Formats: sequence, C-alpha cells, structure tokens
Amino acid sequence: MKISQLIILLFLLVILSIFVGVSDISLLNFLKWDEQQRLVMVISRIPRTAALILAGVGMSVCGLIMQQMTQNRFVSPTTAGSLDAAKMGILASLIFIPQAGLWFKSLFAFGFTFLASIIFLKIADRIRYRNVIFIPIVGLMFGGILNSITTFFAYKNDIVQNVNAWMMGDFSGVLQGQYELIYFSVPAVVITYLYANKFTLVGMGEDFSKNLGLNYRAVMNIGLFCVSLTVSVVVLTIGTIPFLGLVVPNIVSVLFGDNLKNTLPITAIFGAIFLLICDILGRLIIFPFEIPIGMTVGLIGGVIFLILLIRQRS
Repeated sequence: MKISQLIILLFLLVILSIFVGVSDISLLNFLKWDEQQRLVMVISRIPRTAALILAGVGMSVCGLIMQQMTQNRFVSPTTAGSLDAAKMGILASLIFIPQAGLWFKSLFAFGFTFLASIIFLKIADRIRYRNVIFIPIVGLMFGGILNSITTFFAYKNDIVQNVNAWMMGDFSGVLQGQYELIYFSVPAVVITYLYANKFTLVGMGEDFSKNLGLNYRAVMNIGLFCVSLTVSVVVLTIGTIPFLGLVVPNIVSVLFGDNLKNTLPITAIFGAIFLLICDILGRLIIFPFEIPIGMTVGLIGGVIFLILLIRQRS
C-alpha cells in the first residue's frame, strides 16, 4: 500500500466519522446550511474527528520514538509506564490543586510522565538480560507499581472516581472549547520528524552516539519531552488509549520497513486511520449507544500485541 492510498483512506474515514452518529446528518441538508446540523458539526463532530486524528498521530509517533530510543519493538507508552505516570500526575493535581484548570493538570501530568520516562530508560539501561520481550515486561511491572501507588492515594483521598473518569478513553465528550489542548502534540510530532535519525543513533547507546559527535543527553531529553508532552495532553483530553503506540509502529515496520525517516509519516497516518476505524466501530456496534475508544483499541490492540509476541517467539 502506497502513502497516497493511505491518505485517500484517511480522507474517506474522516468523512465517515463526521457523518456517523446518533444525530442524523445528511449531506444534502448540510449543504443547504441547516442551522441545527451545522451546530452539531461545528460543536461536536468536527472537533471529535480532529481529536481522533491528532491522538492517533501523536500516540503512534510516541511509540515509534520510544522503540527507537530503546531499540525494542515492544516498548510504548503502554508498556513503559508512561500512561500510569500521567495518571499519577492527574491525581497529584487533584490533591494539591483541586480547582486547577486543564493547563495546571497538564503540567502535573507532563512532569510525572517525563520523570517516569527517565526512570524507565535508566532501568532498561541497567538490565543485563536484553531479551526483546523482557524489557516491556519490566515496563509493565513499573507501570503497575505507579498505578498501585496512584490507586492507594486516590482511595485515601476519596477521589477514585475522579481519577478513573479522567483515564477512561472516550471521544464522546469531545466538544468545541474542550479539546484544543491536544494541539500541543503537533509541535512534538514536527520535532520528532526533524530528529528522526538522531533518535535512531541514540538507541545505539551513549558511547556510540558520542563517537559520532552526537549530544546523547540532549537528544534523549528532546525525545522524552516529545513523548511526555504528547501523552499528557492526550490523556487529559481523551483519556487512556492503550496499545496504540505499540501496535501501529510494528504494523508499519512489517509493511514498509525500518527506515525511520521514511516510515514516520506513514506511522502518523496509519495511527490516525487505526484510531478512526476503532472509533467508528465503537459507535456502530451497539448503536445508538457507544463503546469507549479505550475498550475497542484495547481489545483490538491487545489481540495484535499477542500475535506479535507469538510471532517474535517463533
């Protein structure tokens, strides 16, 4: 499949996403500029579709960055504790600044995610047993520890429901004026493209990078900044979307190869396509009700992850 075909598929899914929903919107009435349908489009459907594209692009690119920096195909925000760290950041903001807006919550989530990413990479560097499956298992354990700590303090402060509500991946509540924070993921994607080759060199190790004249620590921090910024704004805007950053880069790698500079745009487009498909399915399976995006992506992504593990073992 060529990139032009992926762009056409993305365009068709965007149109389908805009016109699929409980409120029946016909193209004919929309062209006649029906006021009610115009409001539904502007306030709900278009912001939702834009958020789907940005979240799909951002989380897929995050997974690709982490896989390049660790040289491990099974590392992603899901398997490195990044999502759990963002959850802990949201909990901290609810405890210390309960009346804070999204901007302060995003700063807390960003700080905790950035710190957790540094800790995970330190742990990964110190592991002598470099089996490709062992590293993400350690990451899942690390995330489990963070999640347990978060749950304990959430119970202690009686805000379990508040934290869980933030973490439920769901696009149904995306409306105009409530999703714009996710646009901060766009600069992270641009920076990732500019530093694509450097992220690959960083994954080869500190000594190797320095021998090539690369500032290892600076490039590593830039990569972690991009990942942390994207994960924090997506979690705050949408909630947790598991396995997206794990599955999409691996599928792209199988279909298009491992040249990061060439596959990065494809990964971004494929991530948007994958998320749009999961969201449309979630809206149609039990129509007029809706399955949260976290459940559909988790189910489909989990099955693909198991297939990848089995394939790696064989």
